[in-house]
Amino acid sequence: MSRNLLDPERGGLREKSLLIVDRDTKYSAAFRASLEREGIGVVRLPPRSPNLNAYAERFVRSVKEKCLSKIIPIGPQMLRRSLREYIEHYHFERNHQGIGNRTIVPSSSASAHSAGTICRRQRIGGILNYYYQAA
Repeated sequence: MSRNLLDPERGGLREKSLLIVDRDTKYSAAFRASLEREGIGVVRLPPRSPNLNAYAERFVRSVKEKCLSKIIPIGPQMLRRSLREYIEHYHFERNHQGIGNRTIVPSSSASAHSAGTICRRQRIGGILNYYYQAA
């Protein structure tokens, strides 16, 4: 399996430097050692950490509902571009209720009391919209 992941043409880990794994027995010491020999760092999650999976599952569910269920990607490049745009929207434009209805990465140009026109930034062909006040 590690040879398939490390394949230079179609491997899932090509151009990657880190793999995060849980403590499942399929990630044996031999498997981890084969990846580390090829320069891929392996990080094992702490034991008995149930909440880590919940955050990943919520993000995957969000990607499926807000992005992938609304497009039909034609080829891997379109899928990658759509996911990249969604991730930028998720981190820089989308408000998150868990952190006080703010964005994960605060905008340096956002001012609450500016008197500019309202502009809209579209992502993924208008599926995602971000409204902001122009300076």
